Amino acid sequence: MDFTFDDRTKELQAELLTFMDSHVHPAEHRFEAELAELDDPFAWSRVPVLAELREEARRRGLWNLFLPVSADDPSTGSGRRHGRGGGLTNLQYAPLAEISGRSGHLAPAAMNCAAPDTGNMEVLHMFGTPAQQERWLEPLLDGRIRSAFAMTEPDVASSDATNIECSIVRDGDEYVINGRKWWITGAMNPDCEVFIVMGKTDPGASRHRQQSMVLVPRDTPGLEVVRPMHVLGYDDHQHGGHAELRFTDVRVPAEHLVGEEGAGFAIAQARLGPGRIHHCMRSIGVAERAIELMCQRAESRTAFGRPLSQQGVIREWIAESRVAVEQLRLLVLKTAWLMDTVGNRGAHTEIQAIKIATPKVVQEILDRAMQVHGAGGLSQDFPLAASFAGIRTLRFADGPDEVHKNSLAKAEMARVAALGGR
Repeated sequence: MDFTFDDRTKELQAELLTFMDSHVHPAEHRFEAELAELDDPFAWSRVPVLAELREEARRRGLWNLFLPVSADDPSTGSGRRHGRGGGLTNLQYAPLAEISGRSGHLAPAAMNCAAPDTGNMEVLHMFGTPAQQERWLEPLLDGRIRSAFAMTEPDVASSDATNIECSIVRDGDEYVINGRKWWITGAMNPDCEVFIVMGKTDPGASRHRQQSMVLVPRDTPGLEVVRPMHVLGYDDHQHGGHAELRFTDVRVPAEHLVGEEGAGFAIAQARLGPGRIHHCMRSIGVAERAIELMCQRAESRTAFGRPLSQQGVIREWIAESRVAVEQLRLLVLKTAWLMDTVGNRGAHTEIQAIKIATPKVVQEILDRAMQVHGAGGLSQDFPLAASFAGIRTLRFADGPDEVHKNSLAKAEMARVAALGGR
């Protein structure tokens, strides 16, 4: 097996590492300070230093790298036709996403590779009409607007996406939307100009054909951003926040339908596959930075007469963390390779596996790093506590662990049964 990245990936890795060291990491404190000065803390996309970083990322060719060539891709895509898509495979993009995860609140946004915009751009790229692409995909690719994906609801178990109750009813040349959504990432950001909303258009259809998606501009009458949602005490304003939404007789033109009626569930699955790769690789970057901070702290602190770095339990944590990260990275890269070669469906088992494994492993590494930092690990003086809260959300995002474990187990039992007892 050849584990060497190709020349294009190596070039981009080197460029991105230089960008991170020379621009992103030095800007982290300035970003926090400028964000604190805003009247609206959720308007992170308006922070001056971010505009500077974006300009530098464009200059270095590090813009929109997330939009890959995929084995499932049904089109050449608006992004690449206009020269603003990454044009990379999942395997090429994966190590770049890992590097950006080392400064997860800043680097992805600087490169226009931040969720949920990435997934929404992929939806519009694969399923949007030319008019939809011109109105929303183009400004998203340019980084002029933000977006949100509204699927999860407070009144049903949203781990089963077929449960959603938000109503989308055709009325002449319009769709009328009624319902509630919550944990809608990015919705608090005033630059979020469009929501991709998933709801039921035909409750009488087969279970996976009841749902559809429509595009809802932010200023549409009847759309209310009710409140921000907090994650373990954090409002996550660095990423545009998570919000509860209410739709009351919201009307949008029928041409705002994404794809066709009844295709909402399938579009959601197409959206979530690449997103899981992005989340997992960025999370590995979080783990790598946590290990570095853990080592640095262990060398700088003395307890009971010797440095923490000489304590057996600390060395055990560091060693276990390194082994876990290496195992995790190989699994994620294998998944990216399969997505490129056999498509998202062919990589379904591996996509579920990385979704199960990554948040759990990275959460454990962050927990060890926090412990080595003592009370400081719980504070705002280090990125560990905020990273812990963020990683914990990934055990729910794109489907909770238990759903993926159940599906993966069923597939494994079917595989063994097909072997006929061999």
